[in-house]
Amino acid sequence: MKNIQFKSFTPHAIALLIFLVITSVYFSPIFFDGKKLKQSDITHFKGMSKEIVDHRELYDEEPLWTNSMFSGMPAYQISVLYTGNLIKKAANLFQLFLPSPSGFVFLYLLGFYFLLVSLGINYRLAILGAIAFAFSSYFFIIIEAGHNTKAHAIGYLAPVLASVLMVFRGKKILLGGVLTALTTSLMLNANHFQITYYLVLVFLILGFVKFYEAYKEKSFASFFKKVGILLVAGALGLLTNISSFMTTSEYGAESMRGKSDLTSNIEDQTTGLKKSYATQWSYGIAESFTLLIPNFHGGSSSGELDTDSETFKAFGRSNQAKKIIKRLPLYWGDQPFTSGPVYAGAVVFLLFIMGLFLINKTTKLWVLISFILMLMLSWGKNFMPLTDFFLDYIPAYNKFRAVSTTLVIVELLIPFVAILGLQKLIDSNKEQNNKMIKLLKTSVMSIGGLCLFFALFPTAFFDFKGLSDSQYPSGFPIDAIIDDRVSLFVSDSFRSLVLILIAATSIFLFLSNVIKKNHLILALGLLIIGDMWSINKRYLDNDDFVSKRKIEQPYQLTSADKEILKDKDPNFRVYNTTVSPFNDASTSYFHKSIGGYHGAKLKRYQEIIDRYLSLGKLEIFNMLNTKYFIVRNQNNLPIVQSNPNAYGNAWFVKEILSVENADQEIEQIGKVNLTEVAVVNENSQFSTNFTFDSLATIDLISYKANKLEYISESSTSQLAVFSEIFYDKGWNAYINGELVPHFRANFILRALNIPKGENNIVFKFEPKTYRTGEQISLASSITLILLILGVAYRELK
Repeated sequence: MKNIQFKSFTPHAIALLIFLVITSVYFSPIFFDGKKLKQSDITHFKGMSKEIVDHRELYDEEPLWTNSMFSGMPAYQISVLYTGNLIKKAANLFQLFLPSPSGFVFLYLLGFYFLLVSLGINYRLAILGAIAFAFSSYFFIIIEAGHNTKAHAIGYLAPVLASVLMVFRGKKILLGGVLTALTTSLMLNANHFQITYYLVLVFLILGFVKFYEAYKEKSFASFFKKVGILLVAGALGLLTNISSFMTTSEYGAESMRGKSDLTSNIEDQTTGLKKSYATQWSYGIAESFTLLIPNFHGGSSSGELDTDSETFKAFGRSNQAKKIIKRLPLYWGDQPFTSGPVYAGAVVFLLFIMGLFLINKTTKLWVLISFILMLMLSWGKNFMPLTDFFLDYIPAYNKFRAVSTTLVIVELLIPFVAILGLQKLIDSNKEQNNKMIKLLKTSVMSIGGLCLFFALFPTAFFDFKGLSDSQYPSGFPIDAIIDDRVSLFVSDSFRSLVLILIAATSIFLFLSNVIKKNHLILALGLLIIGDMWSINKRYLDNDDFVSKRKIEQPYQLTSADKEILKDKDPNFRVYNTTVSPFNDASTSYFHKSIGGYHGAKLKRYQEIIDRYLSLGKLEIFNMLNTKYFIVRNQNNLPIVQSNPNAYGNAWFVKEILSVENADQEIEQIGKVNLTEVAVVNENSQFSTNFTFDSLATIDLISYKANKLEYISESSTSQLAVFSEIFYDKGWNAYINGELVPHFRANFILRALNIPKGENNIVFKFEPKTYRTGEQISLASSITLILLILGVAYRELK
């Protein structure tokens, strides 16, 4: 019995070994040289999370708030440890405890292998499919950029799909239900809800198709039973992450993902992101051909050419030219910029086209609908009728930016159909071979013919001009760059054509009984990994790895930073003009920054940036207690300029200017003297029963990220404005130990009525949502663990 069990596991052990070898070889600098991958977003993360990490180590608690970015914001989407979720401990197991980010690639491989094997696909083909999926170019491009949460979530696309299909197939309903809960929990724990959202859209399509199937077969009882199990499983997976989900949902309404209180530019507004912002990264309709031809739109916005290029010749073939051709605007698509294309593989795409004619009708229906929908949604602003409909009417769709991200589902479905179809082809009998050969010829003529046409007539439909070409100065050899874009286009068109022809020849030889099944699988495997590996090395290669020291110390102190750090004031802010202040986290690593780096900052703060800070409105910097500006001197070195006019941590005002709405709030703060007047919405709960005392004082005496303590002294009741960001979903105010209401003033700040005399004033960040969520998450985790153990025992028995 033991031998039988061992033999049945042997194919899977072989698969795991192959996956481990592939991962370790690709990431050899990590495994063999002790280096780390330099990821720009992870570098930013270290800057934006520095105060949070330091607080956690110093006080052994989660601050849940940071003042180091955008004058203060919740830490929910930066760095929070959700300890109530016990299931997340399994995440490292499924990555085989490999060092980041190599573990994500292993998860890609393992997850897709599980999907195919669960559907009864031969393990050799499952290995082939896993490689085809895992090496989709976009998955490596986001790893290079440091989008680790996205990469982590993508790794669970296939396992969640496998679990759901297991339930619908009806053979292992309880096991499928528990696995759905487990994989959903792990996917949500990755904390990239956008990827999960797109998969849910696929499940809705799958559900409608299965409903139609149940209608035809009169099997509603079975259908609703399965759907019920999936809903319970999904809910349980969600509940294990409910703390993260609740805090994110609560914060989302106040962030850029929520509806603006301003009424300007209504046509661009949704209940979430602005349409222009949500669709900024829209894939071009023609750009979709990158799924088949990687350099169809030039590849990267900072691509590299060789010394045979026209651009190198135009720059005079000099040493300087060798440096220039390493970073050139080769991309000419519709996106503002990109690190590379979404390439699914020429061989895989051939198998996908064939697979569409070979898989069963039910699978074909939900796959095709999902594929077409996700492809069209990726076009965003280039296909606004559909995009407008989804942004305006489909719940939560407008909470996510970069609509081209829908292509991750396309990259899931292409290898999925490809391997299902390949299994059908391999299992075909001699009588079916002629039909398969005809299908092969038709597929090759269609997509191979496209590649040949593009290679022979590259300028028939395209001018190869990029959006940013007009920005370059007179004399810049943009014509030479265009010539090189054409060359890249032609070269990769021929490349895809050759791969398709070699793959088609291998399949033809198999169908003609010249080679055997294992030879075909080996040939296709070598073609696929050779194809995808070489493309991915264009965007993530050994040169991207650096020493651990450079990663662990991402930012170095400048003389300006050192000078500012001499100031022992516990709380003030810095505005750094030597970087892109609202797209940079380096300042946040050392100081409490006016700027920062985050795609979900508070929406009112973004509106202040747009209206005032980006234009240099000094009075707004003063009310945010901007004590120092970092600027460049004549030698282009960073120096410090102190700002004696900063208002400080808190100040008393003489009067309240009551306004009717947010439009008037943001307008008036640019007109009145904010040292004397507080601009307050008339709907706020405030008291005008105060008399300004010119001798009154208020000082900050203690600072923590989540707790600020002040003392005040006055002869009469006062109204204090604090240079702290208003966020009533957790911040509480206490005067002499008693909880008191505070309100918003000056569009984004906190204000508080303070009684006369000596007072101790404390602001604490105490979000109930987090604590409640942690309790529910813990209880749900324990429930899921018990279910896993119970079903595992049942299956083993």
